[in-house]
Amino acid sequence: MSRPGNGRPAGGRTSAKPARTRTRAQFNLRTRLALVTGALGLCSLALVGRAVDLQLVDNDFYRQQGDARFLREIPIPTSRGMITDRNGEPLAVSSPVESIWGNPQELLKAPERLPQLAEALGVPLDQLTRKLGQRSDKEFMYLKRRINPDEAKTILALDIPGVSSQREFRRFYPQGDALAHVLGFTNIDDRGQEGIELAFDDWLRGTPGAKRVIRDRRGRIVENVDLVRAAQPGRDLTLSIDRRIQYLTYRELKRAMLETGASSASAVVLDIATGEVLAMANLPSYNPNAVDGSHREARRNRAVTDVVEPGSTMKPVTIAAGLVAGVVTPDTLIDTNPGWMPNGRYRTTDTRNHGVLTVTGVITKSSNVGAAKIAHMLPDKQYYDFVHNFGFGERPGSGFPGESAGVLTPPDRWSGTSKQTMSYGYGLSATPLQIAEVYAALANGGRLIAPTFVKGQRNEPRQVLDPAIAEEVMRMMQTVTEPGGTATQAAILGYHVAGKTGTSRMAAGGGYSRKYVSIFAGVVPVENPRFSMAVVVSEPDPGRRGYYGGSVSGPVFHDVMQGALRLMDVPPDDIESWLAVQRGTTVPSGAPQ
Repeated sequence: MSRPGNGRPAGGRTSAKPARTRTRAQFNLRTRLALVTGALGLCSLALVGRAVDLQLVDNDFYRQQGDARFLREIPIPTSRGMITDRNGEPLAVSSPVESIWGNPQELLKAPERLPQLAEALGVPLDQLTRKLGQRSDKEFMYLKRRINPDEAKTILALDIPGVSSQREFRRFYPQGDALAHVLGFTNIDDRGQEGIELAFDDWLRGTPGAKRVIRDRRGRIVENVDLVRAAQPGRDLTLSIDRRIQYLTYRELKRAMLETGASSASAVVLDIATGEVLAMANLPSYNPNAVDGSHREARRNRAVTDVVEPGSTMKPVTIAAGLVAGVVTPDTLIDTNPGWMPNGRYRTTDTRNHGVLTVTGVITKSSNVGAAKIAHMLPDKQYYDFVHNFGFGERPGSGFPGESAGVLTPPDRWSGTSKQTMSYGYGLSATPLQIAEVYAALANGGRLIAPTFVKGQRNEPRQVLDPAIAEEVMRMMQTVTEPGGTATQAAILGYHVAGKTGTSRMAAGGGYSRKYVSIFAGVVPVENPRFSMAVVVSEPDPGRRGYYGGSVSGPVFHDVMQGALRLMDVPPDDIESWLAVQRGTTVPSGAPQ
């Protein structure tokens, strides 16, 4: 029989335990929900706080960081100024080109595209890979510079990640080899390296601009943001060079080299009244449009940097010194018998015994003995000062890079034979430009003008010789190109030509070799001088046209000056000889043939 209870149902203790379990589970659930909700709330609060920090507190910093990854300041290339000749003909111009560049970090992420890129660039794959690896921490490197825009477009069409292009400029020289030594050239960064390009680099170069752009992750410009600085193009430069005379000079110099088998040659043409360089050519030459590291010797402007012993072209200066000192006149007799005279352990010799000559005859026949005897009439210092005053031993002052001063030893360092050998062009040296400058001074009434390569630039003349004496020397030099002189091949029909030949041995091993330098320097026309020209040909083959200045360099002077006189429309000053030839009659005595 069951025991009466307290009103709870039978088994009540057993049914209460599950109720407490459910209550605890519900509590745990609510706790977890609260914790999760709280955590989410804290996260949301943190995100809101971070957003506030990014958008408001540190906005500038993070915007700068973002810009640093996508906003770039890139240069705006600018072209160099154009170089023209005196008549406005272009001698050096800048053409737009493209340069391919890449982001090494992007390119190395796509190694499977590198073979295609290497083929397009025309470089070995291993070389490209190595260069990219060396700059793997960089975002920029040039892949191929200054190429044709069409070629660049072909490379970009491959759509290789990290490959882009930018505009640059490349120098072009229409005259090529003919004017290479005067103009020089620019390097890969379009900066002048030699010649006029180097001397006037600051003037020609201009100032690149800058702009801010937004690039995408592949380096492509997607937006132009701001112009930081406008590009300033280089300034144009007008040279004193006449393109036509330059071409004539180069052509005839090249012909002379081929016909004489010479190793090198230089020529300079000056405007006598202004000192402007109308032409300057050298051989061997080079192509300034395709300069490489080879044949560096060919890039030297020998007319300005290389010196030669002037040989007999020095004799008019020696005789001018004697005239100034009053020790001789043009008609003074000089005994050159027996065709030689002692010179220390050696002899000063003439090509043959000319006997007794007037001072004018010393020039006409190019007598070394006669020049030496005149020099011996002068005190050492007086002779040195006179020669030095003509510009020997001093840089001409043209402003051309590498300009040489030549060599003129002062009297306190002379040996017993120095003055004697100097009188006929040994023991001192000068550049072809200096020789042309000296002859221009003789033709310009004794006024020496520093040469210039810039049209319109006027250097102050310096009086180095009395005009009357300068005219006397010019008349003496005129006989050199007339019958009986040593340079009849330099004569020009219809014009009186004054000049002087020079033939000197080349120094070697502390003495002199059997190789020669053949020189002719002259001015034309004598009555109203316009042009001075010096021609220097080194190491002609004696078996071809000989090695004397009159036969090797004289014809170059004739051919160039004949063309220049015609181009510049210079009226003849010897119309009688021209008319005589036209009539088919005998040329008057003393007229050039």
